[in-house]
Amino acid sequence: MDLTRYTPSRSLRDLSGELNRLLDAPWFDRNLDFSTVETSQWVPAVDIREEPERFLVEADVPGVKPEDIEVTMENGVLSIRGERHYEKDTGGNGARRVERAHGVFYRRFALPDTADPENVKARGENGVLVIEIGKREGARSRRIPVEQ
Repeated sequence: MDLTRYTPSRSLRDLSGELNRLLDAPWFDRNLDFSTVETSQWVPAVDIREEPERFLVEADVPGVKPEDIEVTMENGVLSIRGERHYEKDTGGNGARRVERAHGVFYRRFALPDTADPENVKARGENGVLVIEIGKREGARSRRIPVEQ
């Protein structure tokens, strides 16, 4: 029989490791600048950047046709909804392995008040949905000189 000495630091280290594993999970969003809600059968990865004159949202949606994507913005909330259809093999050679996600996806992001809901453009580029959201004219930041 092997005896193992109890060390409280090991328990804390194990707990820390488990918490890190949970926080690194794909469903946990650490980006506190933009709140997000996910309710879907699969979740496309999304990057959001703020540039001086616009916000840029890029979502990975390979295999999703543009007509199967709906982008809306209401009350400062950007919503992206779409569906990737499952292509069944009708040739009698059934799939041996299916790993690619399919079905409906839905993402929502709360944007700052500086986002202009009247200045939104969306386009598809090589399996990436690119959404450009302009900033309100008076909301753009400008540098103010400091006088002596």
